[in-house]
Amino acid sequence: MTRITVSVVYALPGATEIELELPAGSSVADALALSGIEARHPEIDLAAAGVGVYGVRVALDTRLSDGDRVEIYRPLQADPKDLRRRRAVRRRAD
Repeated sequence: MTRITVSVVYALPGATEIELELPAGSSVADALALSGIEARHPEIDLAAAGVGVYGVRVALDTRLSDGDRVEIYRPLQADPKDLRRRRAVRRRAD
């Protein structure tokens, strides 16, 4: 059986990156389950957090290719649009 190598990343200060070897045809959900990332970081809620491969959001049933990087996204702390608006208001006031 052919195997692929992927990494699972959860971006925090001191990011967690786990390299895995999986059977070809494995999904994002398979990689997350095998990585044990939820045991290391119990605050992860995969239902609420998005996941992606190299910055592109994907579904949990997406098939992985050799060398893929599975990323677990955290919720935004602030809306980027609101932050831009606030900066624009401050610049006009100066």
